[in-house]
Amino acid sequence: MTANELQELRNKIDEVNLQILTLLNERAEIVQEIGENKEKQGVVRFDPVRERQALDLILEKHDGPFESSTIQHLFKEIFKASLELQEDDHKKALLVSRKARPENTIVDVNDEKIGNGEQQFIMGPCAVEGYDQVKAVAIAMKEQGLTLMRGGAFKPRTSPYDFQGLGIEGLQILRKVADEVGMSVISEILSPEDVEEALDYVDVIQVGARNMQNFELLKTVGRVKKPVLLKRGLSATIDEFINAAEYIISQGNDQIILCERGIRTYEKATRNTLDISAVPVLKKETHLPVIVDVTHSTGRKDLLFPTAKAALAIGADAVMAEVHPDPAVALSDSAQQMNIPEFNEFMNDLKEFKGKLA
Repeated sequence: MTANELQELRNKIDEVNLQILTLLNERAEIVQEIGENKEKQGVVRFDPVRERQALDLILEKHDGPFESSTIQHLFKEIFKASLELQEDDHKKALLVSRKARPENTIVDVNDEKIGNGEQQFIMGPCAVEGYDQVKAVAIAMKEQGLTLMRGGAFKPRTSPYDFQGLGIEGLQILRKVADEVGMSVISEILSPEDVEEALDYVDVIQVGARNMQNFELLKTVGRVKKPVLLKRGLSATIDEFINAAEYIISQGNDQIILCERGIRTYEKATRNTLDISAVPVLKKETHLPVIVDVTHSTGRKDLLFPTAKAALAIGADAVMAEVHPDPAVALSDSAQQMNIPEFNEFMNDLKEFKGKLA
């Protein structure tokens, strides 16, 4: 075979490749249309019966040099790519996605901005136990220049015999102290029925990890005019976390803060495993601010500072941690809460570290 004959055959291959490319793109457009129709009808995207019918038709007509198994493998890869294309289209449609809104959402909590590039700190007791306890923490926070105070009034606990929180009385204590000291209140609400009453006391509604897929609660907080701090579920994937936020924004409330608080793995060295890589993934995939709870992710006071540094360095919009005037007598999670001197050291060191990042 001469060089000219070889080149002519290669030219033919190039022509066929381009024909295949044209047909693949034409097929992809049809697949996208099918995906849109399936979504409107609420039909699942993957249909194994339909795939088998398509493969059987192809193999029935196949009479070329390729083995049937090779043809089946090639077309299964095409089918797989088509399914992924439909899934990508679905992600593009999400209201929380970066593709839907390229610019960052900035959550405004009484003029404190979360998501504007200035990293914040959210501190406070694990559980509200009384006025004096909350007031002592609030004053320490104020001296550090902080105004975003967390505190649990409703406490979903693993054991039904553990302290469950003071409920509405706890919210009233938080509000009273916040008004006296100049704080904003962030507190968890457990059920849709409690949301309306809680609006009188909280500035940010927290949806806890155990309620991340409480869809009725998500839809309810999506209909109110208050920011929502949504915590990642104990074993939730990032896609599941993002879709939980979609439940909220689909009801009209885009003031959502995502909180990475550690996920459950087989590792026992820490209370949970801090998925620090979730921060840049979430900030890339969504337009929402992302914060890190270093207390619940580690469950260890000796790890709060290094994990907080990691959170700030990787771009978290805020760090959340727990403080108690006397952790030894705390009614919940005593081992993981800082006392006030530890809190002051923690904040001073973090501010110094934050300055080095600037």
